Amino acid sequence: MLKVLFTNQIQLGLAQAAVAATLALLVILLARGRGIHLEVETLVAMVRGLVQIVIVGSVLLLLLRSPRWMGALLLVPMMIAAGGISARRAKDIPGAFKISALAIAAGAGFVIALMTLLGVIDVGITSLVPVGSMLIANAMNTNGLALNRIRADVLAHTGEIETALSLGASANAAVAPYVQASYQASLIPAIDSLRSLGIVWIPGLMAGMLLSGARPVYAAIYQFVVLTMIFAASGLTSLVSTIMVRGNLFSAADQLLMQPGAAGS
Repeated sequence: MLKVLFTNQIQLGLAQAAVAATLALLVILLARGRGIHLEVETLVAMVRGLVQIVIVGSVLLLLLRSPRWMGALLLVPMMIAAGGISARRAKDIPGAFKISALAIAAGAGFVIALMTLLGVIDVGITSLVPVGSMLIANAMNTNGLALNRIRADVLAHTGEIETALSLGASANAAVAPYVQASYQASLIPAIDSLRSLGIVWIPGLMAGMLLSGARPVYAAIYQFVVLTMIFAASGLTSLVSTIMVRGNLFSAADQLLMQPGAAGS
């Protein structure tokens, strides 16, 4: 129906975006009836997302004629921005931004560099930037889940942690169960994506490759490759993040810095 009403491609895209955004807001309004208030955050996120992706699309168009190293350079601010967004889910953890940015750079950055060096990711901007951004975005989400889970568990088990410390346990040992649980929980989406590939969903990358003339079997295999890289980047990011965060939860005297009463939610 929208294609009939809007023949211009940009107008059609805006109309489709309006319909999708309206549906998302309706869902949030339904959640509001249950006492869940995410209206402002969701609206801001959608507006930012639309503006940012349009800007990136325009930048990519300009970069098509640029040297290949420009693609790698473009991924650096993406990692920094991802660190900032991810850190917001753990705002009570000291040094959350530094932990997030370094973990994403170590996890997603290492996988991107290694896979590019091995020839799995093409160095061309049209391949490196989209695939690299997928790895960074998923690493960001995984890191946010890990830090948010650690934050929630530490605040919920402050008494147990301080009791363990008073009985002589080291700071790392006192929070080890919560760190391990957060790492496992953060990887559930990535594992489920691999498990459901081809059965529950057919990712857009594979569909795009098919439309561009790639052989179906190769498109399917490369989609698996991308999801496996996403899992590796996410897993490494979460591992680095959960290792780094332990030292930021305690003072030099092994006193727990995060307390339920002082935490801002």
